[in-house]
Amino acid sequence: PMFAPATRRALTRAARRAMCSARASIDDGLTLTDACATRLRAIADEDGSAPARLRLAVEGGGCSGFKYEFTLERDAATARDKTFRAANGAEVVVDAISYEFVKGSTIDYAEEMIKSSFEVVKNPQAETSCGCGASFGAKDGAFGG
Repeated sequence: PMFAPATRRALTRAARRAMCSARASIDDGLTLTDACATRLRAIADEDGSAPARLRLAVEGGGCSGFKYEFTLERDAATARDKTFRAANGAEVVVDAISYEFVKGSTIDYAEEMIKSSFEVVKNPQAETSCGCGASFGAKDGAFGG
């Protein structure tokens, strides 16, 4: 086996802690709104190949210091990723470093007249954000603090 039994049990416990369903976060996990979960499920169902998942990453930049990056992917998540699942099976994946900047956040899907997009609507790790919500300034202790 790839991992020893004790390691597998620890990983399973960690995975259980990391999972959340729509509108219900566990620990410092991510919360997916119903709109987010529904849209992700629809995207996954559009194509019969590998299921689509949403990847959320945080990168330096934007008008407030950090910016959210959303991408759709069909590749398997890596062992260092944290995966969050809604009750309908929709998944959001976050790398370990980005997770420190978004733990406890809520991910939504908004449809407006000029755009439709996934967005972080509540981030307890953010101290400031720009007007459009695409970037934010992290609290002093947000990363490992």
